[in-house]
Amino acid sequence: MIKAILRGMVIGIANIIPGVSGGTMAVAMGIYDKIIHAATHLFSEFKKSMKVLLPILIGAALAVVLVARVIEFAFEKAPIQTNLLFIGLILGSLPMMAQKVKKKKPQLSHILSFAIFFVVVILFALLGEEEERAAHLSVDLIGYLKLFGVGVVAAATMVIPGVSGSMMLMLMGYYNPVLKTINSFISHLTQADFAGMWADCGILIPFGLGVVVGIVAIAKIIEKIFEKFPLQAYWAIIGLIIASPVAIVLLNDFSGINFMTIATGIVMLIAGILISRKLGGE
Repeated sequence: MIKAILRGMVIGIANIIPGVSGGTMAVAMGIYDKIIHAATHLFSEFKKSMKVLLPILIGAALAVVLVARVIEFAFEKAPIQTNLLFIGLILGSLPMMAQKVKKKKPQLSHILSFAIFFVVVILFALLGEEEERAAHLSVDLIGYLKLFGVGVVAAATMVIPGVSGSMMLMLMGYYNPVLKTINSFISHLTQADFAGMWADCGILIPFGLGVVVGIVAIAKIIEKIFEKFPLQAYWAIIGLIIASPVAIVLLNDFSGINFMTIATGIVMLIAGILISRKLGGE
């Protein structure tokens, strides 16, 4: 249970950070297919699915409430080391993924799957550098429908390994407004300010409903892909995983490197790989 909650926290943290994919973290820890199966069989296998999903959701929620501010501080004070930690977390999954495909000789369709999804992640990173705007959040029917739609799109991308849901929010201009609303809700909760919490819920509830719908919808599609084209799917994920560190480098400023940042960065990179390997598998 504790291990599952820790996995959920890693996924939750990854979904907060633009450029880092929660889906990739789930792959890195060897639980991606279990989450997809649980999401698509939530009603037909309710108890079994909740046993998988509940600790992940608890961990993700704890990450948003407890760890998001710490991660924000870490990125502000030690961006290179923090990015290398996440690169290590991602790279730590490669041996496990290689095991999925090593017994089969790569075919043209496998190579194309790898190449296409590698390029997709890089393009997302390049587009992400242009994000400047912030969406206006309005509490009316049109605003609710927009937030629901944004939640659907963001959640769908959160589920896909290698594609950052928070990056998609940035491209749509909703990342900062939604993050500020979450922080506002947490502040109002700690102050027992129910009026403030209710006001924040006017934004978070339609967005959250969209997230749920998006996850379930895309999970069903992904499950079908894994059933019919498993090797192509695994090669696509390998492309996404290899591209993700490149995307992180493109999205961040790695200037000002000195001996100390290199030394501590290498330590964090190794730590990320070890954590990924430890949290992976059963």
